[in-house]
Amino acid sequence: MGLINPDFQTLPELFSSVFHHFKGQDAKFPIARKINGVYEPISYGAFEKDVDTLSVFLKNSGIVAKDRVAILSENRPGWYLSDMAILNIGAINVPLYPSLPANQIEYILGNCSAKAIIVSNMLQLGKILSIWQNLPELTLVVVMNRLEEVVEDVLDLNQVKAKGEKILEEKPWILAGTIVEPDDVATIIYTSGTTGLPKGVMLTHRNICENVKSCSSIIRLDESDCSLSFLPLSHAYERTGGYYLLFSCGAAIYLAESIETISLNMTEARPTIIFTVPRLFDRIKLSILKQISTQSAIKQKIFYWAVKTGEKYHKEINEKGAAGKILSVQHALAEKLVYQKIKNKFGGRLRYFVSGGAALPQKIGEFFQALDISILEGFGLTETAPVTHVNRPEKIKYGTVGPAVDKVHVKIAEDGEILLKGPNIMKGYWNDEDATREVIKDGWFYTGDIGVIDRDGYLKITDRKKHIIVTSGGKNIAPIPIENLISESPYVDQVIVIGEKRPFLIALIVPDFNKLKDFAAKEGILAATSKELINNKSVQQIFEKLIHTVSRQLATHEKVRKFLLVDTAFTIENDHMTPTMKLKRKAITTRYASEIDKVYNTLNMVYNTE
Repeated sequence: MGLINPDFQTLPELFSSVFHHFKGQDAKFPIARKINGVYEPISYGAFEKDVDTLSVFLKNSGIVAKDRVAILSENRPGWYLSDMAILNIGAINVPLYPSLPANQIEYILGNCSAKAIIVSNMLQLGKILSIWQNLPELTLVVVMNRLEEVVEDVLDLNQVKAKGEKILEEKPWILAGTIVEPDDVATIIYTSGTTGLPKGVMLTHRNICENVKSCSSIIRLDESDCSLSFLPLSHAYERTGGYYLLFSCGAAIYLAESIETISLNMTEARPTIIFTVPRLFDRIKLSILKQISTQSAIKQKIFYWAVKTGEKYHKEINEKGAAGKILSVQHALAEKLVYQKIKNKFGGRLRYFVSGGAALPQKIGEFFQALDISILEGFGLTETAPVTHVNRPEKIKYGTVGPAVDKVHVKIAEDGEILLKGPNIMKGYWNDEDATREVIKDGWFYTGDIGVIDRDGYLKITDRKKHIIVTSGGKNIAPIPIENLISESPYVDQVIVIGEKRPFLIALIVPDFNKLKDFAAKEGILAATSKELINNKSVQQIFEKLIHTVSRQLATHEKVRKFLLVDTAFTIENDHMTPTMKLKRKAITTRYASEIDKVYNTLNMVYNTE
């Protein structure tokens, strides 16, 4: 069926048309969340009532069109409710990652002059109470959880909804007359950035609505579909794809309890589509291979035969348009013996994963394709609302992000930078005209990404323009392809390749410590700490061999000459990763500067004596 209303021009129009479509259908629901161990749905009727009462409360509290209202919350029904209510009255939603510390929240709220904020729980409320005195524009604070004690000038969502109901009885006309135009700003999303202060990306209703429409023509959804949501709604990718797109087609959203419970929640929600990031596939692959390694020799043989069969089957389809009869029969047998059992771990109904947020290694995509599991890799930025490219279900080319979506125009600049134009391009950066002019020139948005377009119109991202390493010898090197090669090892969790203004490249590697501990147990290696483990000679040899193998596939100037194992993962909490799971290269190299210098000094001595 696709879009319930293909003609919506603003997000409130989208919401109202879907609510109207499902009026009186109590069995239908947009969202389900876990309560006492069971998924409980919230009907469209109940949800619309809550949206109305919160909208009324906000408007009666003095929130008017174009005011900024922030949301500081994990994914939960209150997030969707708050978003709809804010947008319904023409205000602007400013989403905040719940992992942000108080000082960064203070900067964002102050920068956008937020008038109100809705937070999830007492932990998030505590952050706001600690900075409220520094935010004179902030006049209203609401907490979604029930307040366990009275907090001055703070209300909880139940109190707010009760007040909203009463106001609606007294002023039934209060929401009338609110006009939201397509070119009004709907949201300001602060990009975390790998360096410097975050910038507020202004996305209009038109930007988002056009993006939803473009995606709906590629990823066909209807009322029979459902998804499992676990990526943060404060990210444009999950918000457009995993929320607005699903809602616009009448598909249901099941909220995962946590990252740790995704496997369990998949079997309960039985999703048909999942929006995720590449790191999930690494973990799923390792989990599958680990489980297979515990099976009997015959079962292991059948599994690897099925993988090989899948590889051949899809290769023939890609090259010839169809697989031969014998191979098709073998593939059907592999489906019964292996593929379906693995699909059942995802609930048994999954049509495809959608992957974004970072590059999907080609070999990972091909591994899942061989198991008859489709991953649609896409591309986009917060500034593009966000989707600009996505692989098509009928023709997936791993190693690319697919062709451009409808109405998005793309060209490659002389230096290889990807330029984009279309109705999805942001209005600009909030209160930062200089930064806006840097990236939007003559109507084209300069992505900062380097890429090429193949003969089928599929885009391949080769690197970030800012990530290009220029060695002291003047060689320009793209680190991401090299990092992808290193990441293929099951012993590698995270890696960055460095060498700016240096004579050679080296790699900083965070090992997969679960895999290393298995290795240590088999080899009888005793290590009390992770640091002891990575300093073990046998462990070091694993990575020496890996780097040697990878370097054989690279040009001389691209070879990684040495590696440095670190015992602490790059995370959001230690400020080595952005909330969108991108590594902060500058922060990491600064943290390990002395260790890096030591490696280079040793290398220079070796190469100077040769």
